[in-house]
Amino acid sequence: MKFKTILFATDFSESSDYAFRYALAMARQFDARLALLHVINEPVDLRGFYVPHISFDKLEEEIAQGAHKMMEKFCRDHLGDFSHFETHVEPGIPYEEIISKGQEIDADLIVMGTHGRTGLDHMLFGSTTEKVVRKSPIPVMTIRIQE
Repeated sequence: MKFKTILFATDFSESSDYAFRYALAMARQFDARLALLHVINEPVDLRGFYVPHISFDKLEEEIAQGAHKMMEKFCRDHLGDFSHFETHVEPGIPYEEIISKGQEIDADLIVMGTHGRTGLDHMLFGSTTEKVVRKSPIPVMTIRIQE
């Protein structure tokens, strides 16, 4: 099996950072293109609430700018001399965007960590990784952080 394109999905958690080491090692080993994706979880629609000091569009824009800055920092901190990569920051429902991006870029493998959000977040939204594993037509490699 030859991996030409590997999609790595990150929520910038410690678990994602841990899983990234595997994605990068595989990209190096197979001389594969590494696509890094962060999905901005669509915020609850705030337009119905009175937020006097900031417009909803401005809020979305600031969240997107922050996510792009986090992605740039992640790349600076983790990629070293590896240059065969691309980055994507997309708004949406994380598991849907991960699968969609994987198909769009013709990924051979999706790599994800398994412990991102915990507690109440996990109960409310379920595990993004679990949904990707269940619904993705592309093979998914999950990396569980060692406690």
